[in-house]
Amino acid sequence: MSRFSLADLPDLTGRTAVVTGANSGIGLVTARVLAERGAQVVLAVRNQEKGEAAAATMTGPVRVRALDLADLSSVRAFAHGLPGPVDLLVNNAGLSLGPLSRTADGFELQFGTNHLGHFALTNLLLPRIKERVVTVASLGHRIGSLDFSDLQWERRPYRPNAAYAQSKLANLLFAAELQRRLSRAGSCVISTAAHPGISSTNLMRAEEKPSLGFRVEKLLVGLVAHSAEAGALPTLYAATADLPGDSYVGPDRLWGMRGAPTLVGRATRARDGSAARRLWEVSEELTGTRFPLDAPTPPAS
Repeated sequence: MSRFSLADLPDLTGRTAVVTGANSGIGLVTARVLAERGAQVVLAVRNQEKGEAAAATMTGPVRVRALDLADLSSVRAFAHGLPGPVDLLVNNAGLSLGPLSRTADGFELQFGTNHLGHFALTNLLLPRIKERVVTVASLGHRIGSLDFSDLQWERRPYRPNAAYAQSKLANLLFAAELQRRLSRAGSCVISTAAHPGISSTNLMRAEEKPSLGFRVEKLLVGLVAHSAEAGALPTLYAATADLPGDSYVGPDRLWGMRGAPTLVGRATRARDGSAARRLWEVSEELTGTRFPLDAPTPPAS
């Protein structure tokens, strides 16, 4: 496989892309590059003012629309108010390592934002998606596990790192199960996933009183991180390259922490089809959204 660079991106004129969390970090880079290649890009952002400021730095046809993934009413309003078809949906927005917080619907904030918000958004938009859904995961999925008896951290002592890893494992299980359902429905849409490696973004929320462990972790991240521009390349590759469904893309060096994008492996737990189906069913119940495409009816014998 040749090394992918921005020069390899195709002309995207006439296509519409939605990028969540597009006002900063790899989301901003992803949106900017897609717009430079001619796509009409919708910046789906929680803070409209920051979204407008980000859009002002971009060339090409960009629009800003409010989307708070931590509020399912906002997700529904965004999906219902978005006109026309969507060629590409990039589920990029995410947060990590904050203190225990809850979404507007009572979900643990990282799981609710990183997974459930994107789950609902994808299902609501899917009847209008024409080409691809890209879900941004993380190396952190490798230490993740799903406790189906306490997904919202209501009984366990809260551990921010473990909650983040759970949400990122959920991202990969969601991407895989989405592809399985798309294939079963005979859809031409594909689901892929990507991770940025260790990227210099503002994903890590500062603690009010940063602990020594937090400060050390942030220092170590800074030593190995590559730029947001480099961190966005796996997403752009997963969004535009000729890949099969359920492909997972990440950097090729330093155990996936940095480098050029390539197809990468995932943890055993992220390949658990039974867990993926169970997570999907639970997510449908929690969000009130369903996979909207019907499987074809088998011919009569």
